[in-house]
Amino acid sequence: MSVVTPFPSGRGPAQVGWERLEFLTIIDLYGRMVAAGHWRDYAIRMDRDVAVFAAFRRAAERPEIRIEKRPALRQRQGVYALFGEQGQVLKRGQELKNVLAPIERRLMRLVRD
Repeated sequence: MSVVTPFPSGRGPAQVGWERLEFLTIIDLYGRMVAAGHWRDYAIRMDRDVAVFAAFRRAAERPEIRIEKRPALRQRQGVYALFGEQGQVLKRGQELKNVLAPIERRLMRLVRD
């Protein structure tokens, strides 16, 4: 007759994603860096345990920066992490705006020059 599909258990979400305000904050920064002529492309990846936003100077390169959201690290280093081009951790924290502060400072230097 009919097939009953079981309701998913309380194991958490199937994938981690960006909330609207987080994504708007990141896209706002990305747009200002594009307007300054520094970034040209971006990529987004959402997996079971991490959501990643990567910004590129050119499409064929490694990303200049990577912003990761890992909710599993909420109680340890912080949900958000900013990685540089070589994979080094530039900043970690609980607040996205604080983690993006090094890029904001770089943007101020780009616009001033």
